Amino acid sequence: MSGPVIKICGVTTPDILDHVIAEGADMVGFVHFARSPRHLEIERIAALVEHAGGRIETVVLLVDPDNDTVAAATGTGAAWLQLHGSEPKGRVADIRERSGLKIIKALPIGDASDVRQVPFYRPVCDRLLVDARPPKQADRPGGLGKVFDWSLLEALDPGLPFMLSAGLTIDNVARAVERVRPFGLDVSSGVERERGIKDEGLISQFIARARAVR
Repeated sequence: MSGPVIKICGVTTPDILDHVIAEGADMVGFVHFARSPRHLEIERIAALVEHAGGRIETVVLLVDPDNDTVAAATGTGAAWLQLHGSEPKGRVADIRERSGLKIIKALPIGDASDVRQVPFYRPVCDRLLVDARPPKQADRPGGLGKVFDWSLLEALDPGLPFMLSAGLTIDNVARAVERVRPFGLDVSSGVERERGIKDEGLISQFIARARAVR
């Protein structure tokens, strides 16, 4: 593997899961959040994790989950939980301890003050993910296809690894890798032909273009 770690999020079917694996993605995300067009029930996520069969790192995305939801997500057999809500540091640490799983914490970026918060979460999670801060009227915290000002990330310590999300597509992924040099990339709506429906061709192109950057 060369280039950034690549996570395809919001996968909902075995066929797309197989394609993501065949194309060499590193991680795949399954969303458990009712307001998302990519929402899956826990039982369906467990079936997809089983289908993956250890061929790829599996992630369950949750938004401000209660303890029962954390337990259910842990029971799917996934290797990671992604916390994409407004979970404070203490809650992230608690979920990490309760689940025994590796944790991705997504943090919204809208201005410089948001960027300053990012390093404080590093001790309580295994990976940091930066996403665009959603507009106030948004009904969900991510998967909105909105790009934020990447120059804000220049304020981060160059030694702090993070995954980049928010509005990534086949048209801007190479530029994102060249300019931001993230540890990883997380894409969902940018590889869909319609909302919630992944496109195999877009997935293939996204991975190829991300990996082609040197």
